[in-house]
Amino acid sequence: MRKWLFGGLGLLLVLCGGGVAVITWALSRTSINTIGKVSFDRALKIPPLAESAVDGQGRRVFELKAQAGESDLGHGATRTWGYNGAYLGPTLRAERGEQVVVNIHNGLAEPTTVHWHGMHLPAQADGGPHRPIAAGGGTFQAAWKLDQPAATLWYHPHPSERTEAQVYRGLAGMFIVDDPATDSTQLPREYGVDDVPVVVQDKAFDGSQLSMDDRFGSDIGVLGDQLLVNGTPGPYLDVQTERVRLRLLNGSTARVYNFTLEGGRQFAMVGSDGGLLARPYMTDHLRLSVGERAEIVVALKPGERVALRSERPLPDFDFGNRKLQGGEDSFDVLQLRAAQTLRKSPELPAALVDTPRLDPKQAAAKRDFTFSGRDINGEGMDMDRVDAVVVKNTTEVWNVKNGHDTPHSFHIHDVQFQVLSVDGAAPPEPLGGWKDTLFLEPHRRYSVIARFADYADPTTAYMFHCHVLRHEDEGMMGQFVVVEKKGDQPRLRHG
Repeated sequence: MRKWLFGGLGLLLVLCGGGVAVITWALSRTSINTIGKVSFDRALKIPPLAESAVDGQGRRVFELKAQAGESDLGHGATRTWGYNGAYLGPTLRAERGEQVVVNIHNGLAEPTTVHWHGMHLPAQADGGPHRPIAAGGGTFQAAWKLDQPAATLWYHPHPSERTEAQVYRGLAGMFIVDDPATDSTQLPREYGVDDVPVVVQDKAFDGSQLSMDDRFGSDIGVLGDQLLVNGTPGPYLDVQTERVRLRLLNGSTARVYNFTLEGGRQFAMVGSDGGLLARPYMTDHLRLSVGERAEIVVALKPGERVALRSERPLPDFDFGNRKLQGGEDSFDVLQLRAAQTLRKSPELPAALVDTPRLDPKQAAAKRDFTFSGRDINGEGMDMDRVDAVVVKNTTEVWNVKNGHDTPHSFHIHDVQFQVLSVDGAAPPEPLGGWKDTLFLEPHRRYSVIARFADYADPTTAYMFHCHVLRHEDEGMMGQFVVVEKKGDQPRLRHG
């Protein structure tokens, strides 16, 4: 697409002397830099912990309602959507081993679903596009046993061809899984105090209302010029402890972030999508693509103010990605304000959690997937086509390649995977833990391994797709079915 674009711009140069001015204007306005320009004048909103009740069967029951409302996002009264409120949703929290039930109510004027991103659960509870919840009062009950390590997960809509719009309007929230066996008591852990959700999203506005207009030349969707954190513009966080744990979620629909701290200081990455790492990873930058999460710990001194930023996430990419896909954009994200006296925090442990490694020699199948255009292996999404049949309690290796110039974000439902290699080489340390979403750089090949345990259902598919939500909506998605034994055939049902 960009080749045609630049070819057309070149022709414009030849045919029209004014083309030079047009191109200069268009390309100069594509880069955004808000560093040093954000006032940090609003206290960071902390999503409330969702209320729950234990029913007569011992199950932890939550209630979620998707609804329309109005929010102050820095431009007056803005029409937004949220769960149990006007924008975003509460943080659901439950412990490994619990039976979880979520009763979902759709108060919107269009169908929706709720997908539990990163969660290991039955296909019928997964919340993909096959089971839409009817507009204007439709309901759905998702129920499963929570059985996976402590992790920062999230939930969001996943309806057919409407995911981008619904997430962009505000439908998203975190789900924190607790499990003492795979957590560390030495990490900050008081929710909203020294253990803080940080949902980062970019927005564009037309007056007081959200705009979904595309940036000039972009083919990945909306790239806004303002950031919100937990729905807060220009946020600051008052910190009372020596260390603070930030649960970062790239909740945008298209944008990639490269998180840094003011002054280039280091921080500790302690967790990725599916749980804690084997040990803290000290770094001065961390890139997250759409849907990825990371847990970081920041050390502060009394009285100091330090900005969390996102700086030029794609500096080494080609001109089109840098200028048109947000690769040169930089933002102030969140200011950390340390109190004059800080409560003591434990030192970071040298080791966190052992991650048992999956063995590719035990793989029952190896599959190859190439992402290009809006297709996977040359085909767009078809809800009546099964792209892979997986046998329950087996391990598979998936080789995933980005076959063209545009970056993608690869997500598999139901499983957490491990990255075996990137272009045949060992993955970098931040990719050493459990993952469910992976940034696919152009023309690179990633090999991942996953175990498809516990759940088989020949009637309901799980999804794998690009998590750039515009790409997903336009068909860059496939599906797989897990069956009990080799030779079983899927029998898909919808609705």
